[in-house]
Amino acid sequence: MEHNKSSKRNFYSDEELDDIASSLDFVTTIPVNVEIEAEHRVFDVTEVEALLRSSKYIFLNDCGCRVRYNNCDNPLDTCIAVNVGLDYPERGEGINSRRVTVEEALDVLRRSHEAGLVHMAYVGKGEEKPQLICSCCPCCCHTLGGLLHYGISAQVLTSKLIAEDEAQKCISCGKCVERCVFGARTMVDGALIYDESRCFGCGLCVSKCPTNAIKLVKRQKI
Repeated sequence: MEHNKSSKRNFYSDEELDDIASSLDFVTTIPVNVEIEAEHRVFDVTEVEALLRSSKYIFLNDCGCRVRYNNCDNPLDTCIAVNVGLDYPERGEGINSRRVTVEEALDVLRRSHEAGLVHMAYVGKGEEKPQLICSCCPCCCHTLGGLLHYGISAQVLTSKLIAEDEAQKCISCGKCVERCVFGARTMVDGALIYDESRCFGCGLCVSKCPTNAIKLVKRQKI
């Protein structure tokens, strides 16, 4: 994927990002036994598939963030609404919204995963299940881009999985570094450095490792 080098000028304002960051930080500081406003989580493809199959209606929308800013050449039709009513398009909540099947939605997820987008689900207040599965990029999407901009991803995002490396299989090719939007992987003097504290189990690195040196495992602490 290609990003506009001047994308910082074509993005949410610092004031908007500050509002988003402050709101999401407030969410994460509320005790777990108290009702929270919303929760953002990173989902791998397998978990998203289970969510899709449990939803009665599925709608595909254009990504509002990429439509607004167009900082990259990533696909637009990647936002999936689930666990919503049949009248979802009539309420005008999605851009170019149309109903799709589970198989069509899965094709969208595979395509967006190949493009290097992170699947994130938004769980609203009073809801037990996500209603929106977004395929996010760091250069347009306010949630992912804004959080990474302010460096508070670990305070806001949660995931059930984490990447685990097999050092003996790693050839330090750097392909996983190119795929990781969270900055968990870097190359230093030709060697791969992996910071587990910055990994959110999205699986982007796993699918591109040429030696199958990376796998997703259950996170010990969520």
